[in-house]
Amino acid sequence: MKTPHYLIDKRKLLRNMERIAYVREKSGARALLALKCFATWSVFDVMRAYMDGTTSSSLNEVRLGRTRFGGETHAYSVAWADHEIDEAVALADKIIFNSIGQLDRFSARAGGIACGLRLNPGVSSSSFDLADPARPFSRLGESDPGRVEAVLDRINGFMIHNNCENEDFGVFSRLLDAAEEKFGELFRYADWVSLGGGIHFTADGYPLDALCERLRQFSERFGVQVYLEPGEAAITDCTTLEVTVLDTLFNGKNLAIVDSSIEAHMLDLLIYREEAKVAPNTGPHEYMICGKSCLAGDVFGTFRFAKPLEIGDRISIQDAAGYTMVKKNWFNGVAMPAIAIRELDGSIRCIREFGYADYEASLS
Repeated sequence: MKTPHYLIDKRKLLRNMERIAYVREKSGARALLALKCFATWSVFDVMRAYMDGTTSSSLNEVRLGRTRFGGETHAYSVAWADHEIDEAVALADKIIFNSIGQLDRFSARAGGIACGLRLNPGVSSSSFDLADPARPFSRLGESDPGRVEAVLDRINGFMIHNNCENEDFGVFSRLLDAAEEKFGELFRYADWVSLGGGIHFTADGYPLDALCERLRQFSERFGVQVYLEPGEAAITDCTTLEVTVLDTLFNGKNLAIVDSSIEAHMLDLLIYREEAKVAPNTGPHEYMICGKSCLAGDVFGTFRFAKPLEIGDRISIQDAAGYTMVKKNWFNGVAMPAIAIRELDGSIRCIREFGYADYEASLS
């Protein structure tokens, strides 16, 4: 296939799915795919056998989860609009409000489905202020137990999301301790509690049995069904962004320009000032890998190679599923990566290509 394209490896995806299935079985928790992270529905046929459904951040995601994934469909939004709420309720099994104000405004239109409220314990694992739900003046969830107690008659569940790329079970357990201390009396009135995503329990070496025991203890203590909302955990390390070297030059260091762009195709690298991953990243020849957009900082990172890079060489950017395909854009009109799947037998199938008509249709 010509580049650029995202390449999803089903065998690697199944590895994550099997670990999610293990946690479901051993802990009793249910697992919902967080569509805000990954929404490539062409592999939902593989994922739905190992997960219970989806959770959303918008009406479009609610619709996609219901129509393409199935199972349980949780509808959450930071703020529902008046023209969205009826369709969201019609599509969802549970609707989760971000604030008591939203609950007051829309709970009467919930149509008899389960209603939840987002809670904010005031602590998180995030090392980025940009992504920290517990940052000062956060708009993400209610933090006052007294205010929440007054509306318990209109809700039967809660959602907490305060983990972010957290691979440390000890940190997760302490954050859950803090939530229990602050909201424990409220949990006793609930039927279910979602602990959100950002828990990287599919990472190699993660103590899965300890996680399962902690989740089971929480569930039994409060008499609730626990939900997890894996996003990155569901698709970590299963996808590459395949790119090709278009030019090389030297300006104090060796540079290689590829047919992709972090601003258009891996936006989180730019937002969080992180480097991409290339494997293997060894050898005597060091290059800064640069995108082809006009943005001066369009740089994937600096990596090492076994031999000098030449025009036409292929580079595989690793771990390129989460927050990429859902964020890709047409900046500079750079060609949108196709989406391909490596099947279990090793064959590669292109499932979507994007051309000029898609670019033109995205504008007016």
